[in-house]
Amino acid sequence: VPGLCWLPGGGGMLRATVGSVEERDEEQEDEGEEELRDGGVPFYVNRGGLPVDEETWERMWRHVARIHPNGEALWKEIRGATDLPKIPVPSVPTYQPTTTIPQRLEAIQKYIRELQYNHTGTQFFEIKKSRPLTALMDIAKEMTREALPIKCLEAVILGIYLTNNMPGVERFPLSFKSQFSGNHFHHIVLGVHSGGRFGALGMSRREDLMFKPLEFRTLMDLVQEYDGAYRGYWHTLHKVKIGQYVSHDPHSVEQIEWKHSILDVDKLTKEELRKELERHTRDMRLKIGKPVPPSPTKDRRNSMGSPLRGPGSPIRRISRVERRPSGEKKVLEQKSSADMNGYQIRV
Repeated sequence: VPGLCWLPGGGGMLRATVGSVEERDEEQEDEGEEELRDGGVPFYVNRGGLPVDEETWERMWRHVARIHPNGEALWKEIRGATDLPKIPVPSVPTYQPTTTIPQRLEAIQKYIRELQYNHTGTQFFEIKKSRPLTALMDIAKEMTREALPIKCLEAVILGIYLTNNMPGVERFPLSFKSQFSGNHFHHIVLGVHSGGRFGALGMSRREDLMFKPLEFRTLMDLVQEYDGAYRGYWHTLHKVKIGQYVSHDPHSVEQIEWKHSILDVDKLTKEELRKELERHTRDMRLKIGKPVPPSPTKDRRNSMGSPLRGPGSPIRRISRVERRPSGEKKVLEQKSSADMNGYQIRV
């Protein structure tokens, strides 16, 4: 895999041909595969585990040749090279007892960034949102061993894994749906809360759409920070989905509650959005005091196996999606731009 992490973002746009885009957006989100189509550009998921099998490997290179502006030449240059430099393997961060929470979060984000964004068009780690937390943590361990480039959903799972030993930090999924030039884009980060302040960990093509330091007083402040970043790329933010706090027990059989609240931010006034986010913040605080299901015994954990080795996967969803009322449509100020028909700014 050396050299793959250097591929720049794919250009061009492949339009879907079957069914409505909106319907498939919801179907893919329910299956935990939000990014199978990224702004109209499809990409693949490696479902065979690691090492990558030959069929997936060859399919990845064919896809690179299709989506990259200089795909064919790049394909030949990298695969034909005999002197590719060795890619350094980042070290999982360690801390001194005196290291503060903000410093630990910055170290984790630095590690995630050093893995680099995966521009190949093939996601190396299969993330199924319906899996129990213990199975997702197995995948996170695999990420630290393999040190391959990742995308935003993988970064969320890795962020949970690397903050499990930080009981003073609460974690929750925070996902976004934006629109640009007729196409929808999905993105997700790991929201964090500690010491009365919010922040986020994550991975993105764009520097201001991933890490946020632990300095935002309210969830509203954090969401508005991302909204401003989206507007900077001429994207209109349509939806924000916020989950519940994630358990710190790496052996928990709970499923992550990915979308406790779904907010149509482009239809809510600023005051309505603030009230909804305050309500969600209260809901998250209430969950802290609730008992969690016991972890499986050691024998049961061993029998469950790694998700990369076992075919089993729970299909029951334990959380109910709650759609929140939408008020008057909010008008977002956008930067003036030239004619961008057919051009996609991917985030």
